[in-house]
Amino acid sequence: MELKDIDLNLLVVFQQLLVDRRVSTVAANLGLSQPGVSNALARLRKLTDDALFLRTPTGMQPTPFAQQLAEPTARALQVIHEALNQKASFDPATSRRAFTVGMTDIGEIYFLPGLMKELAKVAPGVSLSTVRNAAVNLQDEMAAGHVDLALGLLPQLKAGYFQRQLFKQHYVCMFRRGHPLDRRKKEMTLREFSAAEHVVVVAEGTGHGRADEMLRRRKVVRKVVLTVPHYVAVGHILSGSDLVATVPERLAQALEKPFGLTFVRHPARLPEIAISLFWHSRYHRDPGIEWLRSLIMKLHGEVSSG
Repeated sequence: MELKDIDLNLLVVFQQLLVDRRVSTVAANLGLSQPGVSNALARLRKLTDDALFLRTPTGMQPTPFAQQLAEPTARALQVIHEALNQKASFDPATSRRAFTVGMTDIGEIYFLPGLMKELAKVAPGVSLSTVRNAAVNLQDEMAAGHVDLALGLLPQLKAGYFQRQLFKQHYVCMFRRGHPLDRRKKEMTLREFSAAEHVVVVAEGTGHGRADEMLRRRKVVRKVVLTVPHYVAVGHILSGSDLVATVPERLAQALEKPFGLTFVRHPARLPEIAISLFWHSRYHRDPGIEWLRSLIMKLHGEVSSG
């Protein structure tokens, strides 16, 4: 096959099908008719001598050959996009761009207050939307450009993604002030930890489940009386009960004063966790995303961004 035989628009349709998996959605996102998308797919199938996508109850699923083509096609399209937009620039003072950032409820509590305050000063026309990392297919959404950046502990974002570590933190034990474990010395024994009643946060898709796995592997016993799917209600729960929660230290710092809580270092001495900023390689040179990355690093980064 020669490059002269390929219409670049066919590869754009191919890339969008990898993301959306439905002809109707691809047509809407690319401003094409559904027959136009079907025709493009038929032409690609003929060129490659492969079905590329198979219709299933859950959408158009790529064949092994299509999966093999996915990464080099995305990379090639991004190189072309960057070449054609070399002169593009981003002026935060006048931009009215809307960014979408993937983060957990912890991220919304910890990152958003300072970030929104800074945006109001330096980029008053810029708006921000957040999506929960576990609520969308983050890999596909970032590859498609629907999510610009992601923040958190996200081990699933590997090949095709850049990342920059923002900071490391420990897990701590948190409870209300005046709790029987609230003493002058900021520590707790494993025996006291095991004897206390706990609220456990599942937080699927965030990587924080590793803390629970480590406790199980070390055979640390807990009396779990409440399990919740996210961290957002933890402050309210702890402030009105004698429950104890294992939470990341930065979240504990954000919740301590507003909810009348306190925290101590975790008696299981769990290892530090790294919180990072992620972006897809396709948008590495996007001026607006570069600017937003730099702003987040300036506000929350503890390591050099050089």
